[in-house]
Amino acid sequence: MALHPPVIASSIPPPSQVLAKSWLDRTIAFVATVPFLYLAYYRFQHMALGIPLASFVIGTLIMFVTMIVRRPPKRVTPNPLYWLLAFVATYWPLLMLGLMQKGQPVVSNAVSDAVAICSLLVIAWARLSLGRNIGFVPAQREIVTAGAYRYVRHPIYTGLFLGSLGIALRAYSPLNVLVLGLGILWFLIKSVVEENFLSADTQYAAYLQRVRARWIPFIV
Repeated sequence: MALHPPVIASSIPPPSQVLAKSWLDRTIAFVATVPFLYLAYYRFQHMALGIPLASFVIGTLIMFVTMIVRRPPKRVTPNPLYWLLAFVATYWPLLMLGLMQKGQPVVSNAVSDAVAICSLLVIAWARLSLGRNIGFVPAQREIVTAGAYRYVRHPIYTGLFLGSLGIALRAYSPLNVLVLGLGILWFLIKSVVEENFLSADTQYAAYLQRVRARWIPFIV
């Protein structure tokens, strides 16, 4: 009779469990947000965009604080393609630094300022609604369905889109529109990826059925 060696369970946890560790998650959050502080400083020094710039800087600081104190995830995707998408979408503004042109305003400063202020208000409301359940890579923390999330599934992205519109109106050029448009495209794709990952949770699946709009209330 053939003898088979006993099966020894592996003591190495899967990547999703490792990534969900609180200390590692917050370390990643800190390292991931530091470049945005540099981006805010660079734009302050080299791009005189008035209120659109101030809106971006304040939004960056809100993001930095909420990321550092965020809640540890219950599960994190180990899919390298999802991580790559999150990297491109998140750091696209940094990659844009060498591409953005000074451009020309196409509307009055009052109009672009109003768009920028709306962007900041939406981002602030969305981040406060989300609380400590924030991240760049698709991860399940506590599912939020209140506040801004009662109306759209991705209100932070809505605010970012408005911010890009404000900058395009203040500093228009075909190249600027292209790079800003690509930045929006990455987040459109990321929205769908995040929903596919989170929909494994029955509570989030029910939320998807209840709140149909992804970015604009009652429209799309």
